[in-house]
Amino acid sequence: MQIASQYDVALTIQEYGKKSQIEGVEKIPLKLNVDDGGNFAEVFRMQNGEVSGLQKPFPVAQVSFSVMMPDVVKAFHIHKTQEDLWFVPPTHRLLVNLHDLREGSSSFDVHERLVLGGGTAMILRIPNGVAHGAKNCYDQPMYLFYATTTQFNSDAPDEYRLPWDHFGSEVWDLQKG
Repeated sequence: MQIASQYDVALTIQEYGKKSQIEGVEKIPLKLNVDDGGNFAEVFRMQNGEVSGLQKPFPVAQVSFSVMMPDVVKAFHIHKTQEDLWFVPPTHRLLVNLHDLREGSSSFDVHERLVLGGGTAMILRIPNGVAHGAKNCYDQPMYLFYATTTQFNSDAPDEYRLPWDHFGSEVWDLQKG
């Protein structure tokens, strides 16, 4: 089939191949059990204070819950010692951006972008030194549950901020087309 030239020049092909990955970031798919009564998923199992099923130990020191209002961006921040485990319920959806700031890492300066929730159940492990943040691109509040390896200390927070658009404001735009 011949495509008219004025349209042919604008055509692109969406990338479906493997995307860049940041060293130490784990994406653990969870089994989402669905029946006519609703959904059920185990978020994580614990043994001796650590989350089971991860590549390396994750001792849980705190579990928190955040509500993100429509069109809010909470980014970018890093932790120098703390690691995070994020979970967005399958009935919710957040756009997540990660950027590896760890000098010497095999993925130094790699940027990753993904969606949590959106009909799937997954845990996202964010190592210390990886800048991260999320955006609610939708018109209703969205939920984020997260576990951390340290407890929050308001007198000496392990939370270092970059501007929300440090890696470009377009990283927070929904991909259209």
